[in-house]
Amino acid sequence: MGIESILVFLIVGAVAGWLAGQIVKGHGFGLVGNIVVGIVGAFIAGWLLPQVGLNIGGGFVAAIINALIGAVILLFLIGLFKRAT
Repeated sequence: MGIESILVFLIVGAVAGWLAGQIVKGHGFGLVGNIVVGIVGAFIAGWLLPQVGLNIGGGFVAAIINALIGAVILLFLIGLFKRAT
């Protein structure tokens, strides 16, 4: 993986994490937190969306949308677990 790929990976994670934070909580989680939420969300969506038959497509915007969907799911599940304890 080249440096360009890593930068795109981090940018997609940061944007998706920030957007998910805005949707679920109303604020972001800081740069590192947004990147982590976005990257974990991308992995969740990368596994879950094909399981339900959804294919968003390729490209930069599709990667952000994919990661955003996974990040929103992640934050929703974390919120459920926090309320349960």
